[in-house]
Amino acid sequence: MATPDPLIGTLFDNRYQIVGKLGAGGMANVYLAEDQELGRRVAIKILNDRHAGDQQFIDRFRREAQNAAGLSHRNIVSIYDRGEAEGTYYIAMEYVEGRTLKELIVSRGPSPIRIAIEYTRQILSALRFAHRNGIVHRDIKPHNVIVDAEGHVRVMDFGIARAGASQMTETGSIIGTAQYLSPEQARGAPVDQTSDIYSTGVVLYELLTGTVPFTGDTPVEIAMKHLSQTPEPPSAKRPDVPRDLDYVVLRALAKDPAERYRNAEEMDADLDRIARGSVVSAETAEAATSVLSRPSGLDEPTSVQAPVRTPSGRPYEPAPRRRARWPRLLLLLGLVAALGAGGYYAYDRISDELTSAKPVAVPDVEGLRESLALKQVIDAGLVPAVRRVTHDTVMEGLVIEQDPKAGERIDKGNAVTLIVSQGKRKTRIPEVRGKGLADAVQALADAGLKARVVEVNSDKEEGTVTAQEPRSGESVEEGAVVRINVSKGPKLVPVPSIVNLSYDPAAAILQGAGFVVARNEVEDGSAPGTVIAQSPGGTETAPRGSTVTLQVSKGPSTTAVPDVTNLDVESASDTLVSSGLKVVVVSEDTADPALDGVVVSQDPPGGSVVRAGARVTIFVGSFVSGTTGPPVETVP
Repeated sequence: MATPDPLIGTLFDNRYQIVGKLGAGGMANVYLAEDQELGRRVAIKILNDRHAGDQQFIDRFRREAQNAAGLSHRNIVSIYDRGEAEGTYYIAMEYVEGRTLKELIVSRGPSPIRIAIEYTRQILSALRFAHRNGIVHRDIKPHNVIVDAEGHVRVMDFGIARAGASQMTETGSIIGTAQYLSPEQARGAPVDQTSDIYSTGVVLYELLTGTVPFTGDTPVEIAMKHLSQTPEPPSAKRPDVPRDLDYVVLRALAKDPAERYRNAEEMDADLDRIARGSVVSAETAEAATSVLSRPSGLDEPTSVQAPVRTPSGRPYEPAPRRRARWPRLLLLLGLVAALGAGGYYAYDRISDELTSAKPVAVPDVEGLRESLALKQVIDAGLVPAVRRVTHDTVMEGLVIEQDPKAGERIDKGNAVTLIVSQGKRKTRIPEVRGKGLADAVQALADAGLKARVVEVNSDKEEGTVTAQEPRSGESVEEGAVVRINVSKGPKLVPVPSIVNLSYDPAAAILQGAGFVVARNEVEDGSAPGTVIAQSPGGTETAPRGSTVTLQVSKGPSTTAVPDVTNLDVESASDTLVSSGLKVVVVSEDTADPALDGVVVSQDPPGGSVVRAGARVTIFVGSFVSGTTGPPVETVP
């Protein structure tokens, strides 16, 4: 019955709530934990109890935290914290939900070629960044690569990484995993960035074929194959692997570091060419052909290889292999290793120490690119220390000066400081969207930037910045130009004239021109539904999306004529006018004095319906004693 892990469910170092165990290694266990201070999930790597008192393992553990903590890159697992607690040491790092590349290969077999190239390029991106910062990983293998659900690759475990050139042995034993060791690591010789390139070539080989190029029963047997056996091209195990991808793998797996890719950038460039359907560089084709042309030192069964062509296009025919005496030598070596592998490495270390005691001349690297300068310093047996400074004239990535100067003789293993240009001083672009033009230009000037103003039509207020490029927050060189789009108001277009049209076709015309239509019905003598006026008018311009108001006739208004008979003339006139009618007064002689000044009759009669403003004639009596005559018409 399995014993439950006592750490699970506890609060480690008064900060990390241990949730579960993610994995275990020879040096440390890894747990999933909740950071109680920052409220995020992390992976906690805790040194095993049996190693917590071993200074050698403690130094390696600290070195992992130190090396990885200084590498902030999208393809490298981030280190958040490190410390000592509860009698051991730990590292708190970014928790990446995913599976190791080794788990994916074991569960799925060989990867699609496109995926194999993409994963390898992301590993190279991480190595390029680490190498530029003077860190050689020294243990690149699928177990140390995590792939998340989106296919994003993260490199982890810098436990045996070192700055610059270094020995690969500790207390007489090889450090690293035998299947992925470079030949120089197998010998316990100094390593540099090309050693990581070799290991990456092994990873790519395994991605393509599902197997590593060299296997054996013991680490010593595998190490000897790395030293002397020529690998089969991946296409010999998987025919659909293109010839140029064979070339990339074989160049990366060259025994001599000088024949490999000089840096991660070169290998990535060839993979990029293959991904785009192009061919690798002539240098890579030559190097791969050279690797294949050398017979293996071990007596192995002949395998069927894919045809390899030289850059000239002619097929390459490898020389026939002679049966070697390696089986007996391998047996002898295995016996020697079983009796005491430490003697071989002790001799190698003593030899290296005697050689390293001799002073060497410092190479001249001023004016070189950083990657080339690093290689030359490392090749001389010295350790590069990079310091970056801004410079107004020296291009980014070039060495400005070095200390000690070129030609000085110093002991191997000593440091050479390289002052590397970062280019011009950098500044961050401020956010100017939404600001007025003057304020935006001033904000850019305060950040050491120049503004390029482009006026654009916009529904934003005139003079307002609507967009900027590059975006805010980006880091650029001082003096860089930032484009800002400034609103000059909406674009004006002619308003169609639609007066005297019916409302429906008039509205359709305006909407087709990009305007919004508002309807305002008014009483008018025109036919109902007729547009009698518009605003803005047909001779004006307006922004698209603005509103055009239409005055639409709902026909003339009507009113009922009040009955004003028997009223006096003044009251009758007031009543009719207040009803919106016009009054015509006609005087009519009467012999009845009671009808004097009184409305005798009206036309139209009371109760009739007429248009507003129509005329109503009232007949008013005028007393004349004993006299009759025609009526007299008056208009008040």
